[in-house]
Amino acid sequence: MRQIVLDTETTGLEPKEGHRIIEIACLELINRKLTGKYYQQYINPERSIDEAAFAVHGITNSFLEEKPTFSLIADEFMAFIDGAELIIHNAPFDIGFIKYELSLTQQKWKPLEHYCKIIDTLVIARQLHVGQRNSLDALCKRYGIDNSKRELHGALLDANLLAQVYLAMTGGQGSLFDELQQPIKTEIQNKITLSTEKTLLPKNLTVIKASPDELALHQKKCQKLAEKGKCLWLIPIVKTAQQHQ
Repeated sequence: MRQIVLDTETTGLEPKEGHRIIEIACLELINRKLTGKYYQQYINPERSIDEAAFAVHGITNSFLEEKPTFSLIADEFMAFIDGAELIIHNAPFDIGFIKYELSLTQQKWKPLEHYCKIIDTLVIARQLHVGQRNSLDALCKRYGIDNSKRELHGALLDANLLAQVYLAMTGGQGSLFDELQQPIKTEIQNKITLSTEKTLLPKNLTVIKASPDELALHQKKCQKLAEKGKCLWLIPIVKTAQQHQ
């Protein structure tokens, strides 16, 4: 099963007002495992960025001047996502912008749903956590995912966080110990640092058993805890027939 975790950054909130995509990022999952394959592109929106949007992602107009327009990257982007299941947080926002961009290319693209199935993780989160905050930051906190490097939004960074949230939210992080991921880095190194490195479990674990003295100290500590209440780690003392005599 091929899935693509997707995120975008934009010049503003509404494509109906002429706002455009300025960054698009996709991370590939196959059978719920990050493959290390991704697509990321900064895009010249051919218009200025709203101040409110700049405050969110920190991407400047001057930075985007030499980047390609969406029409120049549309074919390679669509080829990357074709046939996959798109995983997006608040999908109507990103999908609305992608459809708008495709309409501006003057190519005969079919509706995006023709190429991909779309999963909205915000809908899943609202079903699982009724009445709670379900922003990406809130979900990272809820599932113990480190988002401390997210001082500013970035499509590739957010896609990486969303991939971890999605795996945790839908049955566990299946790829957590499966392979060592190489860091993925973007052009704005002073803004974000993204790493999908995973820790490998050793194949042959050495089990070191506690010594009799260590066990005795542990038992003594547990007995003190049991005096204040129930202690689950206290080993019951079983008297033998000789002790009863």
